[in-house]
Amino acid sequence: MDRQKLSRIDEGLDSSEVAALCFLCRDVVNKKRLEGIVDAKKLFLRLEEKGLLENYFFLHQLLQTIRRADLLNLLETDSRRAEECDAYPVLSEYRVMLYKVYEDMTDENLEKLKFLLSSKLGRRHIETCKTSLDVFAEMERTNLISNTNLNELHTVMLELDQQLASTIARYMEGIDQPHHTAQPSHFSMDYQSVNNPSQPTPPTDVSISETQPSYEGPSLCPDAESSTESSSLPDTEYYALIHNPRGLCVVISNEDFLGTELRKRSGTKEDEKSLHTVFTKLGFTVVIHNNLTAEDMRLELKNLGSRNFSNDDALVVCVLSHGEKGCVYGTDAEQVSLQELSRPFSSGRAPTLAGKPKLLFIQACQGSGYQKGSMPCAPKPKHEMGDRQSRLEEDAGPLHVETVPWDADFLLGMATVQECKSFRNTSTGSIYIQQLCLQLMRYANSVENDDILAVLTRVNREVGKGVYLYYKQMPEPKYTLTKKLVLKCV
Repeated sequence: MDRQKLSRIDEGLDSSEVAALCFLCRDVVNKKRLEGIVDAKKLFLRLEEKGLLENYFFLHQLLQTIRRADLLNLLETDSRRAEECDAYPVLSEYRVMLYKVYEDMTDENLEKLKFLLSSKLGRRHIETCKTSLDVFAEMERTNLISNTNLNELHTVMLELDQQLASTIARYMEGIDQPHHTAQPSHFSMDYQSVNNPSQPTPPTDVSISETQPSYEGPSLCPDAESSTESSSLPDTEYYALIHNPRGLCVVISNEDFLGTELRKRSGTKEDEKSLHTVFTKLGFTVVIHNNLTAEDMRLELKNLGSRNFSNDDALVVCVLSHGEKGCVYGTDAEQVSLQELSRPFSSGRAPTLAGKPKLLFIQACQGSGYQKGSMPCAPKPKHEMGDRQSRLEEDAGPLHVETVPWDADFLLGMATVQECKSFRNTSTGSIYIQQLCLQLMRYANSVENDDILAVLTRVNREVGKGVYLYYKQMPEPKYTLTKKLVLKCV
């Protein structure tokens, strides 16, 4: 971050605006670290410690919230950019809502607010509050309000200002709304397909030993054992795609994380639309689930794993959400590990999927780091490299611990490498999913028999070419496929 720009922004902010920025940052910076801050320069240092000034995005949100468009111009932000990170949030809807209440509160209502709360906050504490933001901070200290409990503040506001009370009420309604019932009207057909009576009903209880021979593909047999027990699986170079429909494509799309510190994932509707179009053309029955909590995600995948896949050639699962290293988030901000996403479909738990390709595509951040770019070096002749090649091999050696430790016939397509963020355009959808859909359709309609790994390599190349919020993104496929998978339009 350019310190000259930060200094100019600091000069343009008055003390009340700095106090407002500190309040907005209370969820991402420790409250004690915010005490005593009277100018923006100290706040910027605290944000820098948290890695929140590595690009202009977080500061852009702060200045936009306090309506300082003139200072936004100093950031030279490209107005055409609409990318966001599917990482832990930077500014909560809860604090933005409280800031809006603060903006619209008159001095008269502030005094009434302090009077009505004096018995609960204490006269000495309430007298130190100069603004309504101070009052809100004091209410948080005494646990009178939180991002999931605003009843006390709403009740008081009803006595002061109906419009301010309605601002709080709208936020509270969002918290109380069950995530799994959110059904956008333009995706009603996708929801209907969830309850399609023609689909086989999953067994309510399936208990199967993982040691039964028919569950394992040939590549999992011990060297000393006969492979005749798995001879029922076709021993060809390509996975068989003979059924119509080919199988299921299940999309879990988490957009609204109400009542948590996770930001709304605007643009995910476009990803849903693209995935539905592409996989329908590829011969899959597409089912979309919106806004699932972590437990709902686990339950949905468990039920899916118990389904009878005898008449299916493949399974595709796409998860679109926020994430961190090795996990994705439910709409309740609880984590679901990547292994939990794949485990229900292993050969031991889903025997009718044994020997069939299982594709998982994950659109989510896998850390808080940013990918940066470098100019490639021209290759040197081998005789000039000396023992450098051996050192390169040693550096790459530990990568074997990151290979997918699941059963055979899985493909895990990650939007980004570990430790790094992925990007999503709030209007057109995520960078990875949109490029994935584009490449799948391009080669589904071509005369070439490019398999899924060749397609994903092209996705890597195309996504890697771009620059998003001044940074790069590199997808990462991992797989235990034992054959080639070629997807063509049906």
